[in-house]
Amino acid sequence: MGEHTAPTFPQEIIDEYAALGVDLPALFSAGHLGERMGVRILEASAERVVGTMPVEGNTQPYGLLHGGASAVLAETLGSVGSMLHGGPSKIAVGVDLNCTHHRGARSGLVTGTATPVHRGRSTATYEITITDEHGKRVCTARLTCLLRDAPAPEAA
Repeated sequence: MGEHTAPTFPQEIIDEYAALGVDLPALFSAGHLGERMGVRILEASAERVVGTMPVEGNTQPYGLLHGGASAVLAETLGSVGSMLHGGPSKIAVGVDLNCTHHRGARSGLVTGTATPVHRGRSTATYEITITDEHGKRVCTARLTCLLRDAPAPEAA
């Protein structure tokens, strides 16, 4: 489904995770489902996560972008933001996702942008707007993630 692009992170974030032995761009790939759907993370920080997804291959029987595909894009982007907010000592687990579908998309790429609504110690909430190639809003979503302690690394 196209060329894979690595997410863009601020250098200080890459350095922080690299010091812990974590390859941040590899960690924040779209995952197996996201890869099958063609999700590409273009930019990522705790303040803003941007990604794209093709409409083709992600439609419902009427040829429109499937609402579940929009949900996958939204949860992917909001989860990345939550993980970056929590930092290397936390993992983000989605506990609530809601999506409002405003209009259909039949072709091209949709772009999602996740921005924080709340960033606390134990939860993070992101609003995700998904737009078509003409800048028209296709979907608005909100994701809340629980921030749990990351498992301790295994001793070598």
